[in-house]
Amino acid sequence: MSDDFAGQGVSIIIAAHRAHDTIARAVQSLLVQDWNAWEAVIVSDDGTDYRPTLHAAGIDDPRLVFASTGRVGAGAPAARNAGLKAARLALVAPLDADDRFRPGRLSTLAPLALARGAAFDNVAVIRDEDESPLLRLYEEERAPALLDGAGFLTTSVPMFPVVRRELVPGWEEDMNFSEDVVFNVRVLDATGPVPLVATPFYEYRQRAGSITFSADSGERAEHCYRHVLGRLAGDGFGIRDEALRHRFAQAISAKRALNAAYEVAFKAGRCANFQEFVALGERVNP
Repeated sequence: MSDDFAGQGVSIIIAAHRAHDTIARAVQSLLVQDWNAWEAVIVSDDGTDYRPTLHAAGIDDPRLVFASTGRVGAGAPAARNAGLKAARLALVAPLDADDRFRPGRLSTLAPLALARGAAFDNVAVIRDEDESPLLRLYEEERAPALLDGAGFLTTSVPMFPVVRRELVPGWEEDMNFSEDVVFNVRVLDATGPVPLVATPFYEYRQRAGSITFSADSGERAEHCYRHVLGRLAGDGFGIRDEALRHRFAQAISAKRALNAAYEVAFKAGRCANFQEFVALGERVNP
């Protein structure tokens, strides 16, 4: 591995749990990137080997790195932390195993993250079974040029930054829901405002069978929100900015109220998952 490759490369961490149906699509979205300095750290969290699945799809690339949690169902945070230990490059970016990067993502975000510590982009939420768009994080003409912690806390769609390796805080393994929110707040606490690219280069795919489709997703969210509020009142997740910790607590309280409204709409059969609820907006409000 050359010094240039390591110094400009992106370690893309893919936590894989029962992901054999989607892993080839996720990896293929990396193979078409025009920024070639990357490695994909595929972390098995189900005791299976993902090499044969990728080989069957015609994918065999030296930039693929395989790791494991050594457990079954340890959770996405544990898998990502295992991937972080195996990561060798200057930048780190998570990619869910059922999502994908759109072409040009790495060549756009990597230079910004190298210069500014991290970079975010817009997110397109897509219904997986029929490829229909549900919503975007921002309308492109309204996306802010910079994102800080306070701005991030107003969003309701998951975001997946590219971050300099030394600024990656790791993922909270005592959470199985919204751990990405805590991760992003901690990143932004460390970096301050960073670039936000208005183009939706990340596809967040909504699939039947995922956590967000489960009948207990609202209960999971409520449990998580109580946990986060408890941590914020205690160690604060190590967030140094007191004002940001306070804003975080306010945002979680607002998310609890939104989650309660979602629970009513979900049980009434008016939406299939939280992102669909957000997309439908006031039409599903109780």
